[in-house]
Amino acid sequence: MQNEKSRISELMGISMEKIREMGDVSTVIGDPIQAGDTTIIPVSKVSYGFASGGSDLPAKENPKELFGGGAGAGVTVQPIAFLIISKDGQVRLMQISTSEDKISNAIRSVPEVLDRISEMVQSRKESKAEKDAAAAASSEEITPTA
Repeated sequence: MQNEKSRISELMGISMEKIREMGDVSTVIGDPIQAGDTTIIPVSKVSYGFASGGSDLPAKENPKELFGGGAGAGVTVQPIAFLIISKDGQVRLMQISTSEDKISNAIRSVPEVLDRISEMVQSRKESKAEKDAAAAASSEEITPTA
């Protein structure tokens, strides 16, 4: 019986070691890719399943040496997003749409929409400040000095 337990432990240990090899952090957060002044980092979802088992098989001769067992694992790696780091240090998350669900897609697009609104408000503020500065400069040129 002790020998059979060690066989099951050995099967489970080997399977777990292989799973660790496949599902390490470099699989989830990929190696950075340089594209000009921009750095792109892939982000993936890793899912895995694991099963193992064993059993004594009845035998007429030397029944203690008959053992049947097996173990298996499956891994799925699915890219879900990219981290994009621009030259000025701004970080954006670009998600890959994998769902046809309209609510999920709407929720997923909220950060991008907020970024665009923020950029639009900022550009309007800058444009207004430039116009005010130009108006102030032109009024100083017209004003006579006494």
